[in-house]
Amino acid sequence: MIDKRLASELSERIAEAERASPAQDIEKNLRAMLLAFFDRMDLVVREDFEVQKQLLERAQARLAALEARLAELEARAGAKRPG
Repeated sequence: MIDKRLASELSERIAEAERASPAQDIEKNLRAMLLAFFDRMDLVVREDFEVQKQLLERAQARLAALEARLAELEARAGAKRPG
């Protein structure tokens, strides 16, 4: 039977080896490089894109309504003018 102290020490050393593994360093460095790369590309997150898309759609709908109203007012003004 393994002594609890020995098991604890072994577990601690395994955890320490995992923390010191180059795989985690590589992952951390790769993540930092990718974040820096995406930051330089000036990308937006999906949520911000969707918000801007909705704002644009509302602005386009309002513009279409205003254009229709203007055309109607111009038609009325033209009809009221004597020929």
